[in-house]
Amino acid sequence: MVGRPAGPPPDTLPRRRIFTRGGGRSGGGGGGLGRRLVLALLLILFALPAVQVLLHRWVPVWLTPLQIVRAVEGRGLDRTWTAIEDISPDLIRAVIAAEDARFCSHTGFDVREMQKAWQDWRDGGTIRGASTISMQTARNVFLWPGRDPIRKGLELYMTPWMETVWPKKRIMEVYLNVAEWGPGLYGAEAAAQRYFNKPAAQLTRQEASLMAAVLPNPIRWSPAEPTAYIQRRAGTIRARMPSAPSPVDGDPCPVR
Repeated sequence: MVGRPAGPPPDTLPRRRIFTRGGGRSGGGGGGLGRRLVLALLLILFALPAVQVLLHRWVPVWLTPLQIVRAVEGRGLDRTWTAIEDISPDLIRAVIAAEDARFCSHTGFDVREMQKAWQDWRDGGTIRGASTISMQTARNVFLWPGRDPIRKGLELYMTPWMETVWPKKRIMEVYLNVAEWGPGLYGAEAAAQRYFNKPAAQLTRQEASLMAAVLPNPIRWSPAEPTAYIQRRAGTIRARMPSAPSPVDGDPCPVR
């Protein structure tokens, strides 16, 4: 009877590696520390902004990341918080006509405008924004300036939170108080005083349309010295203003 072939000598057999629960032979705490750091970062990115949304439902927004960046750049900081009841209804309607015609009907995202922008791009046009006033408010109040994917993702996360917790009146009030209207210039009251030497409550329909017309690029344009393009844009805004609801006690959407 032929015997079974002999195996390799015992001292040549591979040794089994003994792993610990930490994922290695020793020092497994490193992986746990990394996971805790990631969880802490996620908590800061997602939970902290939600707390801020709850806080600013009632508390004025005194300083935003954009204001800090502009101040560090040396552009100054001129702002005055004003209740929406003390802002001209014409400015409220002009901003809706210029920036977000469906502000009173959407819940943070204008799906139709997004689809239009997507189709325009597919047809060979340039990429254009479809941000609502709600999205712009979330971006201006809670996030840093820029176009990186993380910031955009947080904007998409923050907007539904804000639309759920804040009424439309509060969203518009905050937007009109933190919007950039010139180098180091924020809010309707400070802008009205600088450009027209009057409080925001006294802005005329023409002045309101000029202020709304420069919002896409307030660093480049001035409502006090409008270019021919801004004059035309302001005229278009005035023509659209009647389609926006008439504010009641500052509420831009009194009937929904």
